[in-house]
Amino acid sequence: MGVVGPPHEPAGDAGGSPEPVGRASAIRPFLLTTGRVSGDGIAPIPVETQVVSTSAGLSALHTLAFEHHDIVAACRRPQSVAELAAGLRLHLNVVRVLAEDLRAAGHLAVHRPNARTAQDLSVLRRVIDGLRAVPDSRGTLRDTS
Repeated sequence: MGVVGPPHEPAGDAGGSPEPVGRASAIRPFLLTTGRVSGDGIAPIPVETQVVSTSAGLSALHTLAFEHHDIVAACRRPQSVAELAAGLRLHLNVVRVLAEDLRAAGHLAVHRPNARTAQDLSVLRRVIDGLRAVPDSRGTLRDTS
């Protein structure tokens, strides 16, 4: 790797902003997970996995820093890893790794989906039917065909 110097200004940007607004640095997620892409030798947590704070996690909330604190605080109510990542505006794989770390520390309970249920066609049909029954922003039901 080369020597790290001052930020480079993009052409045409006299304001001095090193990166376009709204674009996340690729280095930050790497630092948050110390380069890991999953927990110690285990498969990454599936995105549909439900996570919820434990009483120990809530008790330790004041001792947790930054993203660990935010994740445990957000998980006072159960939610999927995907919902958590979107709500906290964190990269999905970062949330997967940090959630596994918090689970190992006893701060989160992780409820992995039953693979047989996820592959059950009747469950999928009920989900599709339920989604079709939800009105769109105009209050109109979706096509039921």
